[in-house]
Amino acid sequence: MLGFFLSGVRSGLRGRSFQAVLVLGFLLVGVAFLSAGFSPRHPRTVALDIGLSGIRFTLVLLSLFWIQELLAREVERKTVLHSLAYPTTRGHFVLGRYLAVVALSGMAALALGLGLLGAVAVASDFSQEFPVTLGIPFWITLGGVLLDIAVVTAVGTALATVSTVSVLPLAVGLAFAVGAKALGATLDYIGQGADGDTKIMSLFGPAIGAVRWIVPDLSRLDWRNWPMYGLPPGAAEIGWAATAALAYAAIVLALGILYFSRREFS
Repeated sequence: MLGFFLSGVRSGLRGRSFQAVLVLGFLLVGVAFLSAGFSPRHPRTVALDIGLSGIRFTLVLLSLFWIQELLAREVERKTVLHSLAYPTTRGHFVLGRYLAVVALSGMAALALGLGLLGAVAVASDFSQEFPVTLGIPFWITLGGVLLDIAVVTAVGTALATVSTVSVLPLAVGLAFAVGAKALGATLDYIGQGADGDTKIMSLFGPAIGAVRWIVPDLSRLDWRNWPMYGLPPGAAEIGWAATAALAYAAIVLALGILYFSRREFS
C-alpha cells in the first residue's frame, strides 16, 4: 500500500491539473483580498469568508481531478492491471490511491491557507467590531474543510472503482460536493416550514427527508464563524461532525474496495 501511496503522491505533484488548479486557488485568494474593498467596515471578515469558500472549491476540483488521473483513467485504460500484478491486494491499491489524494489535498490546503492568511492580514488595517481570529480557530476551520474534502474524495474513489468512464467520478463527485454542502440549509428551510409554501413542502419534503439518510450534511464541517466572528462551535459538535464524516468516508471506501476486489477486467 505504501508503494501505491508514494507513487500516487509523485504522480499528483507532477500532473498538470495540480499546477493549473493550484494557480486557480491562488487567484481565488487574490479575489478574496480584492473583495475586502467592497466592505469598508468588515474587510477582513469578507476576505476570509470568500477565501475559505475559494479554498474549498479549489480542493474539491483538485481531489476529483487526482482521483480521475490516479485511479479512474487507469481503470478505463486497463493499465491498472500492471499495478495489480504486484503481490498485493486490490484493497491496498485503492486505499493507497485514496490516501495519496488526501495527502496531496492536505499539502494544497496548507499552501492555500498560508496564502489566505497573508491576504487577510494585509487586506486592511480598519479596526472591526468583530476582529477576525487567524490563529488556532483558522486552522481548525481549515481542518474542517479538509475533512469535507476527505469525504468527497472517498465518494470519488468509490465511483472510480465501479465506473468504466473516467469522467464519471468527476461529474458525480462535483454534484455530490455541491449537494452535500447545501443539504443542511435545505433541511433547515424545509424544517421551518419553507416560509409557508405548502407546495414546496409537499413536493420536496419527503425526498429531502430520504436523502438525508444517504448523503451526509457537510455543512456541519463548516466552522468559519469561529475565526470570522469569534463564535466557536462546541467540542461535542466538532467531535460528532468529524466522527460522522470519517465514518461515512470509511463506509463508502469499504463498499468501493469490496466491489473492486471482485471486479473482472476483460
